[in-house]
Amino acid sequence: MLNADDPILLVEDDRVDIMTVQRALRKNQIGNPLHIARTGLDALDMLRGQHGQEKISPPPALILLDLNLPKMSGIEFLRALREDPELREMRIIVLTSSNEPKDRAAAFEHDVDDYIVKPHSFDEFSRAIATVLTLWDSSET
Repeated sequence: MLNADDPILLVEDDRVDIMTVQRALRKNQIGNPLHIARTGLDALDMLRGQHGQEKISPPPALILLDLNLPKMSGIEFLRALREDPELREMRIIVLTSSNEPKDRAAAFEHDVDDYIVKPHSFDEFSRAIATVLTLWDSSET
């Protein structure tokens, strides 16, 4: 179950999408601490507490991951995360603009919890966030 103080890590490089996620969380009254990484490398550093990044503590209860990232793709991030014994069990929801079957298949090969294609309107996006968190929350019980 997602408790109010459980951190969420958003791995997203697009400033507008970051603001949209923040707005959607507020609209759905999700006040969890939100950590933002602009690249997969930054996210790994935040999760591990290395390369000058403070370690997220407690670890995120949920990672929202875009696949189209600079320096390290979302799939490369998933591969690195699942190979790390301390991080491999993290819950991940892919939140991406890619509706490509190969991207979806690659994400599920790395045991993501869900794969959501970003809706175009804010209202649809907000509903998608609410649905994802409701489904995620109920899967924990």
